[in-house]
Amino acid sequence: MLENTGFTGYMIDLKNEKEIAQMRVAGKLASEVLEMIGEYVNVGITTHELDTICHNYITREQNAIPAPLNYHGFPKSICTSVNHQVCHGIPSKNKTLKSGDIINIDVTVIKNGFHGDTSKMFLVGKPSILAERLCKITRECMMMAIESVKPGLHVGTIGAIIQRHAENNNFSVVREYCGHGIGRNFHESPQILHYGVEGTGIKLEEGMTFTIEPMINAGKPATKILNDGWTVVTQDRSLSAQWEHTLLVTKNGSEVLTKRTEENEY
Repeated sequence: MLENTGFTGYMIDLKNEKEIAQMRVAGKLASEVLEMIGEYVNVGITTHELDTICHNYITREQNAIPAPLNYHGFPKSICTSVNHQVCHGIPSKNKTLKSGDIINIDVTVIKNGFHGDTSKMFLVGKPSILAERLCKITRECMMMAIESVKPGLHVGTIGAIIQRHAENNNFSVVREYCGHGIGRNFHESPQILHYGVEGTGIKLEEGMTFTIEPMINAGKPATKILNDGWTVVTQDRSLSAQWEHTLLVTKNGSEVLTKRTEENEY
């Protein structure tokens, strides 16, 4: 995600076939980073080490660019958000993963000028029942939203689907951060809120590319930003989880551009 600045404009950029082909490439590369890093997410590794591994893989193996690095001053190549960190966590030599942690790794790759943006929750060692359930329900929120995407759908319906499933499971939806259009720019229109009212907001059109990336808290929805200017945490220090995919709106539904090989639902 990595968004502290606003959007590039109000016009929605509908992608043509050539641009969609480039988006598929960028999305595939982003998914491959998450597939690659999984074996390293273990007790005892630092988030700085995870960042270094991802950076080297993106730049050397993929010949691509890690979009977060130096983006409005962000100092690392990925975001690593652990436990009560909601998003935009800065990898650190001082943050060592321990058993029971949950961590979101958020990856955005630029290839040939186009962006692919995706994130995944990883469970470290033996997490609590609450942590496992939070990660499961958050992914279900994203999946249910993805399954609804098609031309003519109002964006408010996407948010309503996510909000309903989260709150029905006694969790809450973060309000301050949202999904976003993506393409040649990291953040474009439209905004995709993860809460809302069905049948409200703009209608989706074929050729739109955007992210769905719900942030769901075990406690209350309120967040705050730490003194580093980036890391977002829950105010009540409750656990938070997030999953993210980049989507293309197709003629009859959607295509997940950042689908990993482990995912068989779509």
